[in-house]
Amino acid sequence: MTFIADRLNLISPSPSIMAMSRAKELIAAGIDVCNMAAGEPDFATPPHIIEAAYAAMLAGQTRYTAVDGTAALKQAICEKFQQENDLAYTPDQISVGAGAKQVLYNALACSVNDGDEVIIPAPYWVSYPDIVRLNGGVPVFLETSAENGFKITPLQLQNAITSRTKWLVLNSPNNPSGAIYSSEELAAFGKVLAVHPQVYILTDDIYEHLIYDGARYVSFAQANPALADRTLTVNGVSKAFAMTGWRIGYAGGPKPLIKAMEKLQSQTSGNPSSVSQAAAAAALKGPKDFFKVWLAEFEARRNLIVSLLDGKAGLQCSPPEGAFYAYVSCAAHLGKTTPQGKRIDNDGDFVMYLLDEHRVATVQGAAYGVSPAFRVSFATSIDTVREACRRIVAACEALR
Repeated sequence: MTFIADRLNLISPSPSIMAMSRAKELIAAGIDVCNMAAGEPDFATPPHIIEAAYAAMLAGQTRYTAVDGTAALKQAICEKFQQENDLAYTPDQISVGAGAKQVLYNALACSVNDGDEVIIPAPYWVSYPDIVRLNGGVPVFLETSAENGFKITPLQLQNAITSRTKWLVLNSPNNPSGAIYSSEELAAFGKVLAVHPQVYILTDDIYEHLIYDGARYVSFAQANPALADRTLTVNGVSKAFAMTGWRIGYAGGPKPLIKAMEKLQSQTSGNPSSVSQAAAAAALKGPKDFFKVWLAEFEARRNLIVSLLDGKAGLQCSPPEGAFYAYVSCAAHLGKTTPQGKRIDNDGDFVMYLLDEHRVATVQGAAYGVSPAFRVSFATSIDTVREACRRIVAACEALR
């Protein structure tokens, strides 16, 4: 008899977190590593948000709150959805958790029965499939490629739906590809889903403010108002406000699901941090002029990374439309051998070669469901981006 539950065999540790942790360990040991694995902005949380947290602590807001969010934060979220996404939610349609990951987990844990299918376009954020599996569901992957912009088609979606389909998960802008679905593309999905009332839609909008080239962001429920009562719109303050460590995510959706998520959270974590909730409310209601400054910096880094990697040393790197990742094909290097005599058989071998021999931390494409590729985060300084790209090209040129 083993002490560990069998269900843990269904999942693996998060590859992106493992890569980031390994990079931080090497850096702490004094090794010069370009950490391109981190999925968090390198900017500081804006001062007015920190000041709001401090004021909340001084005012005694350090005790338990309502399980799934304070009234003040839920109201701020409702206003955000209305003003930015043209979505009308009431506070009893809002759930707040300790990060968007908890909100996503709660939603699937409360709705997925054994054998239910969850459609997930690939490449996908590493946690979606394992959250589905851990709750008895079956992930159904829809393949995409750089040639089609890493986006699925309505026909793919139609062909994937069965009587067991429970959810479609959409992440736009996408981690890791940066792909963004337009309003027209989302509306086309809506037409497919309209005739399948058993299918619910979970949209992960965490990167909504990180879009480039003047593109306009549209959420699924915004493009498909008739399906709003079947849509859970998930977001959070981590990426847009540089608040990854504050751990506040939220969602708006159908009241029965939100109520079920509250029930689950009451028996797991309880309420998210009271102080972080006060900070999140200040973030959503406060000034956002820094967005333009940060976005310009991210776009400059994106342009640099594409110019330094695309078409260089056998690599292919399409410009991401959003988020702060580039998804780079390393297909040309499979079957080659490193100067130390190790054969590169897959993208896992490739990223370990980059880390071990050239001190660049990235994440293998296999973790996201589309190989051979690797994800490079440009949520770091432009000097680090430049040096990392130099090392990556040198690493490719050294292969034989």
